[in-house]
Formats: sequence, structure tokens, C-alpha cells
Amino acid sequence: MKVSAALLTVACGLVAAHGDVPIPRILGGGKLFSDLRARHITGLARERAVEHVHNKRTRNDKRENTSGQCGKGYGSCAVGYCCSAEGWCGKGSDYCTSPDCQINYGPACDGNRKPSGVDTSSVPRPKLGSVSIGGNGIYDCVNPGEIAITFDDGPYLYTNDLLDKFKSYGAKATFFITGNNIGKGMINDPSTPYPAVIKRMHAEGHQIASHTWSHENSSTLTNNQYTNQIIWNEIAFNSILGFFPTYMRPPYSICAKACQNILATLGYHIIYFDLDTEGYLMDDPTLIQTSKNIWDEAINGANVRTDSFLNIEHDIHYQTVYNLTDYMLSSLFKHGYKSVTVGECLGDPASNWYRAGPDTTPSSGPSTTPPPSSTSTNKSTSRSTSKSTSTSTSRSTSTSTSRSTSTTRTTSSTTTLVPDSPITSTSTSKPPTSTTAPGGKPISTDGQCGAANGATCAGSTFGQCCARYNSCEDNALLCLARLGCQGDYGVCN
Repeated sequence: MKVSAALLTVACGLVAAHGDVPIPRILGGGKLFSDLRARHITGLARERAVEHVHNKRTRNDKRENTSGQCGKGYGSCAVGYCCSAEGWCGKGSDYCTSPDCQINYGPACDGNRKPSGVDTSSVPRPKLGSVSIGGNGIYDCVNPGEIAITFDDGPYLYTNDLLDKFKSYGAKATFFITGNNIGKGMINDPSTPYPAVIKRMHAEGHQIASHTWSHENSSTLTNNQYTNQIIWNEIAFNSILGFFPTYMRPPYSICAKACQNILATLGYHIIYFDLDTEGYLMDDPTLIQTSKNIWDEAINGANVRTDSFLNIEHDIHYQTVYNLTDYMLSSLFKHGYKSVTVGECLGDPASNWYRAGPDTTPSSGPSTTPPPSSTSTNKSTSRSTSKSTSTSTSRSTSTSTSRSTSTTRTTSSTTTLVPDSPITSTSTSKPPTSTTAPGGKPISTDGQCGAANGATCAGSTFGQCCARYNSCEDNALLCLARLGCQGDYGVCN
């Protein structure tokens, strides 16, 4: 595969900036550019930005800053406002769209808006199957003769048409879904087409995986923020399907040790790739041939008896969906490869691809109704497999969704959270019998804890552990010592 000098520079820069960050062998660093071209795609409805007169200032009071500068050295915007990539406070898509919006300085950034649905953080997470979790990630399929084509960043305007193409070929894909990026809205918003698209993916035998909530760079986030990025996407998936995935791909292929530890704790398989056609850089009729050439160079030089590929594409790009996809699928079958999901190419049974969400029973989750798997190497047999299993799968999905959405333990989709607000859970602790805990520390009476507040959570009605950001919690994840729980001010796991 030919690699441009400019992209090599980016890849090398990533290695220098993130010494322990795994970089996919075929230029995973190129993923850094994946969203840059999607923001201005013709046809995407964009909210009109509120116009502001910007007044330059050196520091801002975040309670009043609605149109001034923001970001490092300037501070945060007012509650309800966003901090644009250029560092100005405002409202509308030009300010609030993630991942551009600076979530550390814009309380209303898309990346700080929690989806409605039942909290999934307390779901038990035993290891499923033999595929590794956490760690440096997985780059390759294990079964020769198979190709797993994957798509990041969607669903989007073109995804339904993409599903039509895969159905016509009898092929399977894996979709690494982002919850709220590039101004598309939340994936579980019933006013959008996305819930139906995601249900269709599952019903037609494709694998659904996570690409985080708003496509943030993990190296710029706190542990709590990154945990939210994973849990919030789970909440959205669960509200649509009644379950959520165990597979994920880190945005920009960046996932250092802290990120790896969080994903291991949450039970995720970290998936990268070994074939990148760079379609996200070639979203133009005059450029897409370059991506086809990259594909041909890899496939033509391989042996179907011994080789396999884990490919990355993006369904937010027009030329990828309407031009490159047909080319890849035709070539795949022509060379005798089988089109499979990531789980299949790793030899992982479909029952391991998801976890049942809260308030669902195993019978409504994927453990008893896994996505139909592709078992053929030709179009006709694979198409027959999809048709025979899609009806029952769709029926199961509908049942689990209605059960999930009927729960009363939901949160508002319009709620905006400051960046370090933790995922909270309802406390079942009994009132303290004393105002002082063993050891002499005052018991928290307002949910705040730690050295900064001079209070412990042990015996508090707000929760027994003091989480990383000085709040009392009973959340199983936030009470883990490896995620920053403060053992001197409460009980950690």
C-alpha cells in the first residue's frame, strides 16, 4: 500500500505524542482526518448558528460568557452555551457539533449531552468468549479467506442505501456507531431515522459495535469523561435494541493505557484494522480511484487460502457508499473471499457480541436471538441465510425495545452536563447514625467529598465511595480504585 509523506508525518506525530498508543499497521493514524470532510457535506440539515458579536478578553466568567472567547487560557462558556473549535462561545451547530466543540469549555457541547434511557453502568460484565478485551487491541482476522468490511461514524444520510447494497450482494458488515457526532443528532432520538436504521442493521445480520458517544480523542479526556463516552452510547443502544455491544473502535485509533484499562473494566474488545483504503480522504469522484487502487494492491497480492482482511471505511462519505462499496464487494466475491462481520472473522459466536441491558431478560437479548450469520462464500446462499432469519430477529428486537422504553428510570435527552459530572445512580444507603465516620472525618451531607471538601462518603446517604471528582457515589464503575476512587474518603472496589 502506498502511503503519502504527509500521512506518514501524521502517524509519526501520533507515536511521538502518545508513546503507548497502538497505531494500526496500515496507517491507522490516517483516521485523524475522517471527520474533517464530513462536516460540510451537501444535504445535511444544519441548525442555523446564533450570531454573536465576539469581544476578545483574556479571561471569562463562565456564568456570563455567552459570546466571548473560550478554551485554554480563557475559561468556559456559560451554562447552555458551547465552545467552538475556534474558541468562541455560542449556540447552534457551528459551535456545538462534536467532536469539534470543546467539551471541557462548552457545557452544551453535543459531547456533554446525555441521551435518554436507563443507565447501563451497573450491568454485570463477565468476559464473554475467548477474544481478548482491553489491551493494545486487535488488528487482524483469524480465519483465512474472510474479509470483514467495517464502517465508522454513522449512521448517516447514506446508511440505508448502504444496507441495500449489502443486501443485494448477500454480504455482511460491522458498523462502529457514534452516538451524537457531526451534527446528526442523538441516535436514539425517535424523531430521526437512526433507531430504525440500527434495528435494520441487526435484523439483516450485520454486527453493531460502538465508536463512543461523540467521537472525542481519548487522550484529551479525563477517566470520568471517557467512561461517559462509553456508557452514554450503551444507554442509547439499549433504548433502541434492549442490549448493547461488546465490540468497539477508539476514535482516531487512539487508546492509551488509561483508555485501555477503562475498556477492559467495561468488557470491550478493542478493534482496529489492517486495511485502510483512505476513502475518507478521497470523497470526490476524481479521487476515489485512489482508494480502489489501495484495495486492489492488498487483495490482488493476497492468497485467499491463507490471508484475511479487517477493513475500515466510513458511511458518512458519499463516494465510499455509492462508489467504493460496490467495487469492494464485487472484488471480494470475485477473489473467492467470504464477507463476514468482525465477530465472525475472529471466530466469536454471535451470542458474545452484545450484553443484555437493564430491565431486559436474556430471552429478549442477543444471547438467544443472535444476529443471523453469513455462512456462505457466494451471493445466493448468503442472501438466503439473511432472508430466513431476519423476521425472527426483528420481532425479538421490537419486543426488547418496548420493554426498555417503558421504564420510568430515564433521564431527559435535553439535559446538559458539565464535563466532569459523573454518571450517578440512585443511592440506597441508610441515613448515617453519626456525623463523623471512624477515623474522625466528617460524613458528607451534600454529596461532596475528598480532601478539597474535608468530608468522607463512608456512612453518607449520597453513596459510600468518593469518586475521582469528589462526589459520593454508589455506582459500581465509579467506585473502582483503578478509575480514581479515593480510598481515604470512602469505600472503593
